[in-house]
Amino acid sequence: MGKVHERIDERLRAFLLAQHMFFVATAPSGPDGHVNVSPKGIGGSFVVLDDHTVAYVDLTASGAETIAHLRDNGRITLMFCAFEGPPNIVRLHGRGRFVTLYDEGFDELVGMFPETRGARAVVVVDVERVSDSCGYGVPFMDYVGERDLLPPYMERKGVEGQADYRRLKNRTSIDGLPAFDMDPAEASS
Repeated sequence: MGKVHERIDERLRAFLLAQHMFFVATAPSGPDGHVNVSPKGIGGSFVVLDDHTVAYVDLTASGAETIAHLRDNGRITLMFCAFEGPPNIVRLHGRGRFVTLYDEGFDELVGMFPETRGARAVVVVDVERVSDSCGYGVPFMDYVGERDLLPPYMERKGVEGQADYRRLKNRTSIDGLPAFDMDPAEASS
């Protein structure tokens, strides 16, 4: 039923890019931290860079667990499920890194994505293992459209409002690990 692939070939690339959402899983080092699984679903937020590298735009949101875990150990898994068409699940296991809006190379990376309002980073994954499995237990679900909420919300906040939000909600993980703490200190009045 399951198969391990040497690389992301054209068939797998087409499958990955056709999915309306995917899941990102990370965990801190050690036995006591929380495992995080985060759904990602804004259209065009994922790209395949080559046979062993993928990336997705990381938007400012209520948490920054993935960034905290990548800072801690770099481990990451992305999972894609077929909710329509033939059943399939594809997992991409690898090592991730992130390029923040303050880093050199961010503009080039973020330019690959159609939706960037509220982008705080691009997560790049060096894929070490590509596998698929049957997906027989995944239900059919109808895609009816995007929830056009997060990008406009962040756009309304503006650049400084987004930085304020990240300083308030993204500096540490739920386990107290450093997360997105790259925003400059607040300007004094």
